[in-house]
Amino acid sequence: MRLILAKNIGFCFGVRRAIDMAVDMLKRQGKLYILGELIHNKDVIERIERMGALTVHSVEEVPCGQTLLIRSHGVAPEVVKRCQERGIIVKNATCPFVEKIHNIVSHQYACGRTILIYGKDDHPECIGTNGCCNDQGVFVHTKADIDALDPTKRVCLVSQTTADAEGFEKIASLVKAHFVDAIIEKTVCPTTAARQKEAEKLSQSCTKMVVIGDKNSSNTTKLASVCKKYCKHVHSVAKESELSLEKIAYNDIIGIVSGASAPDWKIREVITRMSEMEKTMAGNPVENDGIETGAAAAVEEPIVAECDCKNEAKCACECNAEQTEEPKADEPAEEKSEAADPSFAEAFEKTLVRIRNGQILTGSVVQIVDGEVCVNIGYKSDGFIPRNEFSSDADVNPADVVKIGDPIEVEVIKVNDGEGNVLLSHKNVESKKMWDSLMQDENISDKVFEGIGKEVVKGGLIATIEGVRAFIPASQLSTKYVEKIEDLVGKPITLKVIEVDKARKRIVASHKAVMVAEAEAARKQRWSELEVGSKVKGVVRRLTDFGAFVDIGGGIDGLVHVTDVAWGRVKHPKDVLSIGQEIEVLIRDVDVEKQRVSLGYKQLQPKPWTMADQKYPIGSIVEGKVVRIVPFGAFVALEPTIDGLIHISQVGVKRIAKVEDEINVGDVVRCKVLDVNTEAKRISLSRREAILEEHPEIAEELAQEKAERVRIAAERAAERAAQDAQRQQERENRRSSERRAPQGDKPERSERRERPRRDEDAYDLPPVEQSTTSLAGLFAAAMANAEKKDEE
Repeated sequence: MRLILAKNIGFCFGVRRAIDMAVDMLKRQGKLYILGELIHNKDVIERIERMGALTVHSVEEVPCGQTLLIRSHGVAPEVVKRCQERGIIVKNATCPFVEKIHNIVSHQYACGRTILIYGKDDHPECIGTNGCCNDQGVFVHTKADIDALDPTKRVCLVSQTTADAEGFEKIASLVKAHFVDAIIEKTVCPTTAARQKEAEKLSQSCTKMVVIGDKNSSNTTKLASVCKKYCKHVHSVAKESELSLEKIAYNDIIGIVSGASAPDWKIREVITRMSEMEKTMAGNPVENDGIETGAAAAVEEPIVAECDCKNEAKCACECNAEQTEEPKADEPAEEKSEAADPSFAEAFEKTLVRIRNGQILTGSVVQIVDGEVCVNIGYKSDGFIPRNEFSSDADVNPADVVKIGDPIEVEVIKVNDGEGNVLLSHKNVESKKMWDSLMQDENISDKVFEGIGKEVVKGGLIATIEGVRAFIPASQLSTKYVEKIEDLVGKPITLKVIEVDKARKRIVASHKAVMVAEAEAARKQRWSELEVGSKVKGVVRRLTDFGAFVDIGGGIDGLVHVTDVAWGRVKHPKDVLSIGQEIEVLIRDVDVEKQRVSLGYKQLQPKPWTMADQKYPIGSIVEGKVVRIVPFGAFVALEPTIDGLIHISQVGVKRIAKVEDEINVGDVVRCKVLDVNTEAKRISLSRREAILEEHPEIAEELAQEKAERVRIAAERAAERAAQDAQRQQERENRRSSERRAPQGDKPERSERRERPRRDEDAYDLPPVEQSTTSLAGLFAAAMANAEKKDEE
C-alpha cells in the first residue's frame, strides 16, 4: 500500500490567522466570545473552548464591554454596528479574501447593480456577503435561477470563497449570456481552487481517496464531490477512528487530501493509523510532487493500549512495577517442623493465588462494614472495596446490593496499600462490562441514550451513559449558549455518542446533536403537514423590504410577500406587522424541494369596505389625507383602500367658491362621518362639522352671526309688512270715499281706470311676449356656443 499526501493540506491562511488571533487573545485575557463556530471543526472548537472561549450565536448573548471575535467567515456590517451600539469590543478575524468580496458587493450595490451570489444561502460567509447589500442578493445555482431574472438588469456575480470552481465557471458563462450588463468577479479562494485541482489530479491516479475534514465544512464536502467524479472509493473522515482499514488492500494507492479547517494533528493521527497497518509500505507517506510535508514528517508515535497480558515473565509494561510479595516463614530458626520442609512450603505456595495490579478476580463477600466490603480472593490476605470503588453511582449502598457469601467480581487496584491490605474495585469491573456491552453495538453513533449529569469539569459536563462516563463539551450541551452548566448536574439528559476512543476508553457525547436531530425530524414532520389553503399560526421573525418572514413551527420560516400583507398598498411590511407579533396566515404555496413556503396575511383579514361601518361609525371624528380635489368636493384617504368625500358645502365653516380656498392635496384633515354606505362603497364626511365640534368658540361666533342675520331679516320683513299694510289701508280708504261720493261727482270711466302711482319698492313686470323659439333651437344654440368655447 502506498500513501500519497496532497501538497495543499491542513489549515488555509484565513483559518490559521483566525485561530492564532483567538489563541493570542485567550492567553492575554483568559476569556473571549466568538460569534458562531470559529471554524467548522468540532475538535478544534473544543480545544479553544477549554482555553476559555465561549461560542455565541447572536450579539445579544455577549455582555456589554466584553470582547467579541468575528470569525473568518465574516459578518454583515449591521452586526458590527449592533456591537458598537452595545459597547462590545470587536476583533475582526475575517479572512482577507472574504473582506475583498464584501468590498466588491458594497461598491457594486451602491452603483445600482443587483448582486448575484453563487454559494449556499445558509452558509455563514454567504449570509455576511448578502448583508453587504441589505440582504437583497439573489442566490443562483442553476440555469433556471438565472432565466427567471430580468435580462435588462445590471448585475454583478460573486461566489463563496469555498465554492466549486468548475461550477462557478458554468454559472458565470450563463450570466454573461443572459444579461446585457454583467460584471463577473472571480472570488473563489485561490487555495480552495488549488485544493480542488489537486484533488482532481490525485483521484485520477489513485485507487482510493481519503478526504479529511469535518462533515460541516463546506470546502471538505466540495473536495469529496470532486474526488468522487474520478475515483470510485472515496472515504470522508473527520478523525482516525472513522477510517475503515478492512477495505484497504496491500496494493492500493491512497491519495490523502484535507479541507481548509482540518488541523495538522488530526491529519497526523489519520496517517499514523494507516501507517500502523502491516500492509503499509515502510517509510513515510509520499507527498504529491515528491516533496515531504510537515504533516508527513511529523507523524506522532502511535498510542499503545494498556497491557492485558497474563504472563508476568513476558510482560514489559507497568503491570510488573509492583511485584507480589513472597510469603515469609514466621517461625524461629531453631524450631523445625513440617512447615520448614521444602516439600510442604512448595505445596502451600501452590495453594495461594498470585495477583497483580489490574487483574480481575472472582471472590466472595466476607464482611460489610460502614460501606466497605471485605472480599476473600484466595490470597494470603483478604481484599477491601472502599465505598467509592463499589459502584459508579455514589448513592448506592453496598449492603443493599450484596450479602455475606455472595460471589463478586473485583479488580486489583493495589496489591499492598502500605498496610498489607489488598485494595479492590468493583466499580471498574462494572465499567468494563458496560463499556464492552456498549462497544458491541455497531450503531452506537445513531442511537439516543438517556444519561444523567454527574459533575461539571473544565470545558463541559461529565455524564453517564448506561453506567459509562462520557464527556459533553460545553458547545454540545445545547443549540444555545448555556450560562450555568451546574444546573444540569443530577438531571436526565438525552445524548448521542459523537466520538469513541477505544484505546483510552473515552466517550464524547452531545445533547446538541439530539436537539438538532429532533428539530430536523420535527421539521420534516412539519413539511409533511403543510397543505396549501390551510391556516396556521406563526410569529414574525424578520422584516425586509420585500416581505415578512414568519416562523410557523418546526424550524420553518415562510414568507409573506409585501403584496400579501394588506389589502391596500404597503410601502414596507413594518407599517402593518412587527417583529415578535403572533399572527394567523394562509398557506398559499409549498415548495418542498427548495424549502420555501409562501404565506398570505391579508387573505384572512376582512376586506376594508365590509367593516367600514364599524370602523367609521356615523358621528365619529376621523383623520385622513386629501388625495384628490374635484369641483364638487375633496376625497380623503382614511386608509389605503377607503376614501371619503367632503362635499364643497362641508369643506369650510363658511360658504366657499372653490375647494382650494380651504384645503389642498396632501393636507391632513379631521372630519366628521355623516353617512356610510358599504354596498355603494361611499362615505360622506364633513370638515365643517368637525371644526365646529372641536372649536365651540367658532360655532358660537357663527351662531351670533346667524342670529344677527335673522334679526335683520325679521326687521326688514316687519318693515315690508308695515308698508304693505299702509298701502292696503290707503286702497281701502280710496274705495270707501268712492262709495260715499254722489253720482254726479264720480270721475269719468277713463279716469277711474287710471293706474295708481307705484311706490318706490314696486317694480314693473315686462310685457308678455309670444315665444317664437323652439326647444330644439335652444339646444342647437347651446351646442354651438360650447363648440366655439372648445375651439377658443
